[in-house]
Amino acid sequence: MRHGTACLETECLILREFKIEDADDMYHHWANDEKVTRYLTWPPHQSIEDTKQLLSSWIQSYEKGDSYNWGIVVKDKSTLIGNISVTNIDHKTNTVEIGYCIGQAYWGHGYVAEALKEVISYLFKEGYDLVRARHDKNNPHSGRVMQKAGMKYEGILRKSAKNNQGVVDDVVYSILPEELE
Repeated sequence: MRHGTACLETECLILREFKIEDADDMYHHWANDEKVTRYLTWPPHQSIEDTKQLLSSWIQSYEKGDSYNWGIVVKDKSTLIGNISVTNIDHKTNTVEIGYCIGQAYWGHGYVAEALKEVISYLFKEGYDLVRARHDKNNPHSGRVMQKAGMKYEGILRKSAKNNQGVVDDVVYSILPEELE
């Protein structure tokens, strides 16, 4: 039986469900930042009310038990810095796709790769057979995060996605349970 979002812990991070009290951190650390949302499918939030509405929907989705959506918290600062979530579940192939974003102030510290590794491991324990992630071809930093988490390059899907930059090429990475380090 799959359990959905569970509290996970790594050396530097706590991955946990979101709370409505996270709105201020989420809004100010990443949700309103054009540089963070540049390659995402949703526009920067215009107000903290936008963030509260999104958080409310995420919190409601936890009740079903099949939602995977974590807030990324740096342990020593108790600061919410980003999120990582399953963006697509394919029940026919028993596979999932992951997406993530993190505030600019926390780029380059290895936090997302650390969170991604932990979430991948958890999803395999949940019984999934493959974890996939994609990034805009023009955002190679995201691909390096996937590589650091042990994911393997699959290829490029040309003109296959739309984000805040328009229609873009997607670079695909994946990992199988036996490839997990």
